Amino acid sequence: MPHPHIYLASRSPRRRELLTQIGVSYEMLLLREHHARAADVNEDALPGELPEAYVRRVCETKARTAWRRIGERKLAVPHPVLTADTTVCIDGLILAKPADHADAQRMLRLLSGREHRVLSAVALQSSDKRMMAISDTRVRFRNISDDEITAYIASGEPMGKAGAYAIQGRAAVFVAMLSGSYSGVMGLPLFETAELLRKFKP
Repeated sequence: MPHPHIYLASRSPRRRELLTQIGVSYEMLLLREHHARAADVNEDALPGELPEAYVRRVCETKARTAWRRIGERKLAVPHPVLTADTTVCIDGLILAKPADHADAQRMLRLLSGREHRVLSAVALQSSDKRMMAISDTRVRFRNISDDEITAYIASGEPMGKAGAYAIQGRAAVFVAMLSGSYSGVMGLPLFETAELLRKFKP
């Protein structure tokens, strides 16, 4: 059974590729014109906020913001909108996108030789309902030398990535173990997304 057409409120090329992989028809809905960071969405962790609460809040806020944009633009056919958010956490610390190279180095040193969690939330929003699912994946890195970290940061890949790494890129060689959703670590858990799309149908 084909999936319904949706709006995708994300600039992430990985999410576009993953939706295409499972045959989902979509069109882009940009929350603002020139920045990846969505307008009206606070992506900074709140004081004392736990990782799961953080990723749920950001994803839900993106969904509400995207649906409001649809209303403002008076689109003729208001398809459901899909939003997602992914975060990396270790020892209860939320590792968002690195601010600079030094921040990326700090994160990768924290992850080196240890297990961390990747939480990826996905939400579907329409005029009368919103549904959400969260994948929780455990990833363990091998020990990474300082020289490897320096070379990886110099590649530019860690910037703009939660936890300062992209599992589908060069950081794949750091991964000693993964338990959970590989696509969730990439940024969109496909099992959970497909289940939401199936349940969301009228």
